[in-house]
Amino acid sequence: MHTTMVALYITICSVLFILSKMLISFLLYKKWARNKRIIENSLTGGKMVIFRSAAMQSLSPKSFLSMIMALSNKDIIGSGGYGTVYRLRVGEKAAFAVKKLNRGSAEMDRGFERELDTMGDIKHRNIVPLCGYYAAPHFNLLIYELMANGSLDTILHGKEETRRALGWAARCRIAAGVARGLAYLHHDCIPHVIHRDIKSSNILLDHNMEARVSDFGLATLMKPSDSHVTTVVAGTFGYLAPEYFETGRATTKGDVYSYGVVLLELLTGKRPTDESFLENGTRLVTWVKETMEEKREEHAIDSALESFPAEEVKFVFKVAERCLESEPCNRPSMAEVAKMLEQAKNTA
Repeated sequence: MHTTMVALYITICSVLFILSKMLISFLLYKKWARNKRIIENSLTGGKMVIFRSAAMQSLSPKSFLSMIMALSNKDIIGSGGYGTVYRLRVGEKAAFAVKKLNRGSAEMDRGFERELDTMGDIKHRNIVPLCGYYAAPHFNLLIYELMANGSLDTILHGKEETRRALGWAARCRIAAGVARGLAYLHHDCIPHVIHRDIKSSNILLDHNMEARVSDFGLATLMKPSDSHVTTVVAGTFGYLAPEYFETGRATTKGDVYSYGVVLLELLTGKRPTDESFLENGTRLVTWVKETMEEKREEHAIDSALESFPAEEVKFVFKVAERCLESEPCNRPSMAEVAKMLEQAKNTA
């Protein structure tokens, strides 16, 4: 009797194992068939445009889409309100960041077109270059150069294995690079660009640790004669200028304020929404301003900074303070900020 029960148990387990394998095979086939249909439909109604990169230009649209459909969760390197970013390797040497934009509203599509119109022509050492895009009925893809050292947010605030020691010189170089990139967008681009979501996670670092401003999904394009104002809600809590909550309008001076918060992150090593501030009912900007009023800036400096020139530190705190003025008209332009930081570096 016991032998019969064991045999029955083994038979049932074998049947269940075979059925599970068949089910998995069926699901994999369905996924493959779905991906194949998406690729075929996208090839029919899609458009691939490459602005730069020999590696991407060597790919046919079908090859590119096949590589995209093969990406999985392990290839995700970032995500946000506008979509998910994947690492895509092409050959042995080339790697790209591909942003798959969320669909589902006319505003998303307009944002996609805005980003294309803006980024295709932008070339600046402190801006993440757009290599190309793929527009299809089911999804939109933006193809960027992959920045080797990830985001400033990850380096300053990420898990221990992703953090890197940033000395004072490196932090100053990053601050100056972001200022140059924003000054270019505000003053030199035609039409001018308001970023609207400046934060440490949107500042990427290349192989030389040079800062690159990224993510123009929320950018506002303006003609030089326009009022430099938009009414579309955007931005990230902790970085938004105070007037934004009253008016809902994004301006270049709002970007300056957000940049000031990033400067404080570089100086203090703290996020604007750090738990220690929330517990005490304050925030990074308020805490630093109080520290400056008491002439205790050195107590606000990131403990990870082992050595730093006191006078330079005080000067950068002063630049941040000017960027964080409550009245927008009292804040400097990003061109002025870039000039101040360059002068400080040259006189150091």
